[in-house]
Formats: sequence, structure tokens, C-alpha cells
Amino acid sequence: MDWLIRTFNSSIGKKQIMAVTGLGFCLFVFVHLMGNLSIYTGKESFLSYVERLHSFGSLVTLAELGLVVLALFHIGIGCLLFIQNLRARPVRYAVKKRAGGRTLGSITAPYTGFLILVFIVVHLLKFRFADKTTTNDYIILSNTFAQIGYVFFYVVGVALVAVHVSHGFWSGFQTIGLNHPRYMPFIQRFGILFSVVLGVGFASIPVYILSTL
Repeated sequence: MDWLIRTFNSSIGKKQIMAVTGLGFCLFVFVHLMGNLSIYTGKESFLSYVERLHSFGSLVTLAELGLVVLALFHIGIGCLLFIQNLRARPVRYAVKKRAGGRTLGSITAPYTGFLILVFIVVHLLKFRFADKTTTNDYIILSNTFAQIGYVFFYVVGVALVAVHVSHGFWSGFQTIGLNHPRYMPFIQRFGILFSVVLGVGFASIPVYILSTL
């Protein structure tokens, strides 16, 4: 129990928790994308995927609870680290330099994280908690993405996810100690590729549905 307390009390411990939970979300988002891409093979294929997913029953509920726990840790600790960084440097630099290998993803991580949270809440209200007593997931998806405003909102949202992941993926590996000079450049390049795949993959779905209506 002492090691857990020490982990929460130390800055590196908090960052390691952020890394593990962040990589966990990367895995979930990728699996989620693979399932959603079944929309390209038609309505019946998509509904079959949804039905198979729901057939797992309590396992899906357990997985969702696990994601909620990951989110609470990731968001909560992220906020703590952000506040600690502000307190450690109360006077902002007059000129910001992208030194030390800083990227767009790393510079904007706290802000994209907050915007992604807003995006996820709206997304869940639109799809996960929608009234499905008289309709199905395909109709909900089609009706939602028939609205050009929500298509724009969704594309911007997944673009923010891609920017966030472009930094979080490789830095997560670095934080947990998997940062050997021999393979770290590969992880960094793969992280960028992974973020692009997520962004383009998710953004293509509403655009595709809107174009077929």
C-alpha cells in the first residue's frame, strides 16, 4: 500500500499513471474504430457488429466501468499535474520556444484534453445514451450525421484526439521506461502514424454517411 501512496505523491508516479491510462485509452479507441469501420460494408454489417457487442452483456458493462475509472485517473491526475506546472512557473515566458523536442501535441495537451472531454460527453449523449426503444444504432448514426453542424463538430473532435495522441502515445512509452535510443524513434514515428489513422478513420465515417444521404 505504501508504494501506491508514494506513486500518487510523486510527480513521476503521477506521470506513469497518466501514461498507463493514456495507452489504455489508445488501445480502446483503436478497437472502437475497427468496429465502427464496419459501416463501410453496409447497414446490416454494422448492426451485426453492434448486436455482437451487446451480446457480451455484463462484460461490456464491466469494460465501460473500467474505462470510467481510467478516465477519472487520467483526467484527475492530468489536472493536478497541470496545476503543479503552473505553480512551479507562475510567470510565463515572454517568448515561447519549441525547445527540447516539444511538439504541437505536447504544447497543447492540457487544452486538447479538456476539449476532448467535452467532445466525449456530447458523443456519449448522442450515441451511447440515446433512446433506442423505437430505433436502432444505424438510424441514430445516420440521423446524427445528416446534420452538417454535427459532422463538423465530430471531425474537429477527432482531429483534437489525433493531435493529443500524437504526443501521448510515444511519451507514454517513454514515461514507463521504454525509451531506448535504438527503438524510440520508431515508436515516435509509429505514434504519429497511429494518430493519423485514428483521426482520418473516425473523421471519414460522418463524411461518408453524409455523402450517401
